Amino acid sequence: MERKTSIDAAGAVMLVGFAIVLAFNQVVVKLGNTGFQPVFMAGIRSAGGVIILTIWMIARGVPIRFPRVYTASGLLLGLLFAFEFICLFWALDHTTVARASILFYSMPVILSLSAHFLLPGERLTPMRGLGLGLALAGVALVLADRNGGQASLLGDLAALAGACGWAGIALTVRLTRVSEQVPEMQLWWQLSVSAVILLALAPFFGPLTRDPGFWHFAGLSFQIVVVAGFGFLFWLFLLKIYPASGVASFSFLSPVISVLLGWLLLGEQIGPQVFGALLLVAVGIVLINRRGGKARHRQAEQAGPV
Repeated sequence: MERKTSIDAAGAVMLVGFAIVLAFNQVVVKLGNTGFQPVFMAGIRSAGGVIILTIWMIARGVPIRFPRVYTASGLLLGLLFAFEFICLFWALDHTTVARASILFYSMPVILSLSAHFLLPGERLTPMRGLGLGLALAGVALVLADRNGGQASLLGDLAALAGACGWAGIALTVRLTRVSEQVPEMQLWWQLSVSAVILLALAPFFGPLTRDPGFWHFAGLSFQIVVVAGFGFLFWLFLLKIYPASGVASFSFLSPVISVLLGWLLLGEQIGPQVFGALLLVAVGIVLINRRGGKARHRQAEQAGPV
C-alpha cells in the first residue's frame, strides 16, 4: 500500500479498532489474573508472541540477526519490557482497569518530561507544557482518589511504574544503537528477553496458576495471538502507511475505552474523580502530541503499543 500523508477514513477506522483491542486487553488481563498468576501470564504471553513474530519474520524474509554491537541495548529493551509488564499485570491484580489504564497511558507525559532533559530538540513548548500540566493533574487526581475500595495505592503506583518502563523503552531506542535495527528486531528483543526474565521471576510472585478454566486459557490465547503477536505487527503496518504522529494521536482513546469497558464488563465504580482525571490525561496527551517535524515522528514511532 502507498504511504499516506494523513489519516484517512480507513486509517481512522483501523486505529479506533486497534484502540478498542488494546482497551479490551486490559479487561482480559484483569480477568486472566483470576486464573493465572500475573507475572507468569505475562511471561507466557511474551513467549507466545516471540514465536509468532519469529515465524512472521522468517516468512517475510526479515533477517533475525544478533550483531554484538546491539547486544547491550537489546538486552536493556527486554529488561525494560519485562519491568513494564510485571508492573502492569500486577497492577491489574490490585487496582481497577479504569485507574490502571489512566495511569499507564500517561506514558507520553513521562516521555515528554524525560525527553526535555535527555534528548536534543525535544524541549517543551508552551502548548506541550500545558498538556503536561493537565495530564499530571489527572494522574494526581487518580492517586488522591481512594474511594470505592476497589483499588490499592500500591496497585496504582505499579501502573504508573509500568508507564515509566514503557517510556524507558522509547528512550532506549532513541539513545542507543538499537535504533539502527529494523522495528521487527526491536520487538524481537523485547519479547524474547522479557519471556526469559518473566518466566524466571514468576515463581517468586506465588503459585503459577489460580484454578484456570476455559475462559482463562481463551483470554491468554487472545493476548498471545491478537495482542503480543499480530497486534504489534499491525502497529508496524500502520506506521508504514500513516504518519507516526497521526497514529500516536489516537493513543488517548485507549484509556477512555478502558474506563468504559471496566464499568460495562466488570462493574467497576466510576466516580467524578475518575472521569475528571480521564479528561485531564486525554486532553494532555492530545496537546503533547501536537508537534511537527522529524522529532514528532520519531517519538511517536518509538513509543509503540502494549
